[in-house]
Amino acid sequence: MAVSVDGARPTGSVSPPPPAPETVRYATARGRWVLAVTVVGSGMGFLDATVVNVALPAIAADLDAGTAGLQWTVSGYLLTIASLILLGGSLADRLGRRRMFSFGVLWFTAASLLCALAPSIELLVVARVAQGVGGALLTPGSLAIIESSFRREDRARAIGAWSALTGIAAAIGPLVGGYLIGALSWRWIFLINLPLGLVAAFLAARHVPESRDEGATGRLDLAGSVLAAVGLGGVTFALIGASEGGYAPAAVLVAGLGGALALAVFVTVERRVADPMLPLGIFASRQFTAANLVTFAVYAALGSVFFFLVVYLQTSLGYSPLAAGAASLPVTALMLLLSSRAGALAQRVGPRLPLTVGPLILAAGMLLMLRIDPGDGYVATVLPAVVVFGLGLAATVAPVTATALAAAAEHHSGLASGVNNAVSRVAQLLAIAVLPLVAGLSGEEFTDPRALAAGFEIAMAVAAALAVAGAALAFLTIRDDVLEQGAETEEHRPAVHHRNCAVAGTPLHAREPVVQPEPSRPASPAPS
Repeated sequence: MAVSVDGARPTGSVSPPPPAPETVRYATARGRWVLAVTVVGSGMGFLDATVVNVALPAIAADLDAGTAGLQWTVSGYLLTIASLILLGGSLADRLGRRRMFSFGVLWFTAASLLCALAPSIELLVVARVAQGVGGALLTPGSLAIIESSFRREDRARAIGAWSALTGIAAAIGPLVGGYLIGALSWRWIFLINLPLGLVAAFLAARHVPESRDEGATGRLDLAGSVLAAVGLGGVTFALIGASEGGYAPAAVLVAGLGGALALAVFVTVERRVADPMLPLGIFASRQFTAANLVTFAVYAALGSVFFFLVVYLQTSLGYSPLAAGAASLPVTALMLLLSSRAGALAQRVGPRLPLTVGPLILAAGMLLMLRIDPGDGYVATVLPAVVVFGLGLAATVAPVTATALAAAAEHHSGLASGVNNAVSRVAQLLAIAVLPLVAGLSGEEFTDPRALAAGFEIAMAVAAALAVAGAALAFLTIRDDVLEQGAETEEHRPAVHHRNCAVAGTPLHAREPVVQPEPSRPASPAPS
């Protein structure tokens, strides 16, 4: 029986399916507008990801925040985006990719305004949690719009341009944020999102075609999303509370046990529900599971460095916010120059070698950071460490992502990318919660130069150990033929419920788009 464009089943005689509408060409004005909208929208997330850590010392001074408040400023955002990003992809596929992208942009923009106006660290954390909700709606839509809007022969070019332009946004983020913090206030790193978000939402309504997955059926797994958020939130609260010491022990214990119980129930629900947010059968691929374990170890190490380094440079070495932001520019430059080459190398020689050597180089960079002492010059100690760290990062990120996607069945590429994205964010979330406890930093010690210097050394040693663990996992578990053969054959894998879920990561396999004709007037950015 034929299915109409709006997904309703017609009655009466069977009619042929309607012809697919023409998609957008890259080398046209409309194609450039679509690309610009996705870059501006996703660029907001990249800017915040690279500048919030730079602003932590200024936030601590202005809002009288201790270690726990700074942890939650970063972790609150990671918590909601990690918990809800798969649900955000499902909503985009079902309700419309442009619609959910625009709604996510406007939500993110409104939450950014709340961040900028926050009079206390508690309200800033609440606003950052809300910002993560917007990020979870915005992030899956960006590349999904490119996949569904451009002609098949133009998608690779469009995705390459998106990657380059958002990479530039990530590169200039620390400089722009450092300047705004030093010249004006940390609040301006959030206020800058207001014009960007409003422009992105306006242009999306005018220039981006609507699309959705007409084959997406079943109920949304809201219970799974809630359980994931409650579980991760409870565990994170317990870890941060244990390091802070100001919370009642009973509250910390209850939060930790409750979070662990919620995560256990989450696994049970995902096994039994008809349309799970996270079909656990995808982990039947041993290579997919192995790639995500490597991702977890490596991104836990990365989250530790990005959380501690810029704060250490400002608090213990006396760097200005601008100088601290600029200090990590070599990392971004190396990522832009070498990531694609690292992916090509993994395709040629197999991912096992890059995923073994890359994390070891990362670990070497982290160990070099142990040499950074108060009073040291940038060129003598900081630059060598960040260059080696950047080389390891460039050698690792593209191969581990490509391996995770290739290890899943082709029609699960969107889901595989979403899972890999969520795993990386959960790893950073837990690392930021745990490492201050391990490093002995609590209360006001995060803003004390001497205490932070001692804690920084412990944190970098632990981060290096995590990177080495990632290298060992890759050496022992990753096969070199995974990028050539892909996932194990479907006949040897349990059935996994099909569900498209695009995320902000370059997909290896494009889905067949279903692009709706342009409506007579722009659709509302809010979901109906």
